[in-house]
Amino acid sequence: MKMNVIIVYNQCEDRILMCLRSKEPYKGLYNLVGGKVEAGEEGLESAYRELEEETGITSKDITLTHLMDFKYYMSNIELQVYAGKINKEIIFVEEVNKLYWVSSDDNFFDITKYAGEGNIGHMLEQVKLYRKKLFYYSGDRP
Repeated sequence: MKMNVIIVYNQCEDRILMCLRSKEPYKGLYNLVGGKVEAGEEGLESAYRELEEETGITSKDITLTHLMDFKYYMSNIELQVYAGKINKEIIFVEEVNKLYWVSSDDNFFDITKYAGEGNIGHMLEQVKLYRKKLFYYSGDRP
C-alpha cells in the first residue's frame, strides 16, 4: 500500500502544520497530514489531492517537492514524503482531524507527543538540510 505525508511550513517557516489524530493508529498524537495513494494515481498528484481534502490547501497555495520515501517491508507500506511552504495565509477546511500550527523548534522526536516513532523528527531534519533547495530562496532554483 502506498501512502503519503506532507510537511507544510507557514510563510515564515517557523510553524509546521500538524493534525491531532482522532483515531488509531496514533490516536491522540500529532501527525503530518496525508493519506493513501489511490490506484493509478501519481505520487505528487496524490499528495496535492490529500492536502486539499484534509486542509483546503491547493496547488495554488503551495509547491510540494518529493523529499524521500520509506519502505516498511513488514507492514507492506511505502510512505512518500513531500514538503512545501504555503505562499499566503490559509483558512483551513478540516476533513477529519483538527489542524494546528506547531512551532518548528519543537522536539519532533518526542514519541509521547508525535506519531511515527521519531520519523517526523528525521523528516524535518532532512528539510533543514535541504531548505534552500526546497523553498527556493531569493529566486535561486537548483
